[in-house]
Amino acid sequence: MSEETRPRTIALVGPYLSGKTTLLESILFATDAITRKGNSKEGNTVGDACAEARERQMGVELNVASATFMGDRFYFLDTPGSVEFAQETFDAVLGADLVVIACEPDIDRAKAVAPLIKFIEEHNLPSLFFINKIDKLDGPLSAVVEVLQDASNRSLALRQLPVSDGETVSGYVDLASGRAYAYKPHEASEGVDPPAAMADEIQAARYAMLEIMADFNDTLMEELLEDNDPSNDDVFGNISRMVGSGQVAPVMLGAGELDHGVRRLLKALRHDAPFAEVAAKRLGLDPTSSEVICQALKTYNISQIGKLSLVRIFQGQLAEGVQLNGTRPSGLFDMMGQQTQKRPAVSMGEVVALGRMDNIAIGDTLSTEKDSDALPKAPVLEPVYGLAIAAVNRNDEVKLSGALAKLMEEDPSYLVEHNQDTHEMVLRGQGEIHLRVAIARLQNKSAVEVGTARPKIPYKEAIQKSVQQHGRFKRQTGGHGQFGDVHIEVKPLPRGSGFQFEDKIVGGVIPKTYIPAVEAGVQEFLVKGPLGYPVVDLAVELYDGSHHAVDSSEIAFKTAGRIAMNEALPKCSPVLLEPILAVEIYVPSEYTAKINQLISRRRGQILGFEGRGGWPGWDVVSAQIPHSEMLDFIVELRSLTQGVGTYSSSFDHLQELTGRLAEQVLSEAQADAAE
Repeated sequence: MSEETRPRTIALVGPYLSGKTTLLESILFATDAITRKGNSKEGNTVGDACAEARERQMGVELNVASATFMGDRFYFLDTPGSVEFAQETFDAVLGADLVVIACEPDIDRAKAVAPLIKFIEEHNLPSLFFINKIDKLDGPLSAVVEVLQDASNRSLALRQLPVSDGETVSGYVDLASGRAYAYKPHEASEGVDPPAAMADEIQAARYAMLEIMADFNDTLMEELLEDNDPSNDDVFGNISRMVGSGQVAPVMLGAGELDHGVRRLLKALRHDAPFAEVAAKRLGLDPTSSEVICQALKTYNISQIGKLSLVRIFQGQLAEGVQLNGTRPSGLFDMMGQQTQKRPAVSMGEVVALGRMDNIAIGDTLSTEKDSDALPKAPVLEPVYGLAIAAVNRNDEVKLSGALAKLMEEDPSYLVEHNQDTHEMVLRGQGEIHLRVAIARLQNKSAVEVGTARPKIPYKEAIQKSVQQHGRFKRQTGGHGQFGDVHIEVKPLPRGSGFQFEDKIVGGVIPKTYIPAVEAGVQEFLVKGPLGYPVVDLAVELYDGSHHAVDSSEIAFKTAGRIAMNEALPKCSPVLLEPILAVEIYVPSEYTAKINQLISRRRGQILGFEGRGGWPGWDVVSAQIPHSEMLDFIVELRSLTQGVGTYSSSFDHLQELTGRLAEQVLSEAQADAAE
């Protein structure tokens, strides 16, 4: 395969509304991969192709498209922009040779790119910035680039300088070649003379770009020190090497909706995006080996087709009928949005869907050999939002379980939790939209209608004073009767101690065989105490009782123990306990003060904050916050931080809840029980 035809994979990433799907349509139109551009409102784009994306006019899963430009084959991974679908993006970009980071020419919107930049750079993936919607630029472009540079550990080099015609950006100057171009809507840009009035600005911008590059090339540094302007060939060659090595990330301009700058972007990809051999070497693979090594980037469950595993081929050539991880795919398929086309074989650098690989999960490494090392995979994001779910039709409960398994197979950041305290099935994910899309998929793909509710809080209750109590169960029937008689003392324990049962019986007043039954009866009652919640942190001492030689039984003593607890606990001054979570909140430093206020509003206790390791300009705020205040915490957190704030949490302790809030909780619980 010649160098001109070797395929490369490009990931398109960017925040919500950055215009990635529109950019992809423009790329496909410019390369004649499609004959007519679609748009999200009409629901006819190659990207955002699934029903849930069409309904919301936003990306909710990875889409793939391919195109040929000037003889070079490219695969484009169109990732969702919403932070709630970040798992899809992180899983996908690991299969890319280069990542195009799209953003808007707005300072506040540009800040939302930071988590993407961090992930890309942590995995040493080459990158290029495309400032989309350049026709809407309002303010100096340098301010936008500065925000992006603050979020990046790489050197960002402005590759194009915008040219304005009044208040509108009408074209650009390519700082690498010195040529100027005028935008033409829905056509290729037209070469023009650089504006004479911008001569000094162009020279300064070109020199600034070369200075950034000179940090990584001594020869270029010497030329600049000697006031020599390097040749265009040298500049292009250095850009290509520095982009491929991850030292420099060029910044380019355009407007996908108008097709501005798209062909210039394609030329940059053709020249600067490294070939598949570079990705193979970066991962420690041998590009010359015949062993096939690929990685699963995405799972689709498509009606009438079944399971498709989208993989990137990092090494070797894969032909139909070859086994991977001991399993033979049912076929190899090119994907263009939701459309599939069978392939007889694929080569290194390509992205292909494998049919019926039932045991393969996202992130898995697939190989023709048994002992291949696993490739790095994206970590699974921790859930930050939950909904209690149940099948509307109880006959669909089994079907629901299978549908949820497929849902988590397609997006591992979904989590299903069966809460033993609240007896609810809770679907957890990355936000409200993330979960609403899940509910829609259950309906669309599996015909399971699901009801949702706010998850219940797993409150507990405890006691505040000790009580001695007598419990007797006596029943006379026609034959043997039932008799059990116990004396217990119930005592509170320090928080976190759990439950303790002590046998203090002497003299055999209760036979040893019946004592476990008493303990079982006691514990049975603790499942739901006088306030309606599980009882914790108490000790029960069995110190006296009596039995009947004929009528006593395990059931009788179990019932007697339950009766004693039922009468004792209301006398022990029961108190409601609410769970408190240990929370770490990750935000840019400029928002830390707002987050402190947010924590205080939600009855939280701030423990402190410090810089986030490896994230310049970010803080980690540590706090303890009641579980009940965390149900929609992520919604307000993202609203306060331009969508970039997130958190992690874990159970810390139980804390007494009294007063009006406790009364409200108990009132709501009684109302639920009465329904």
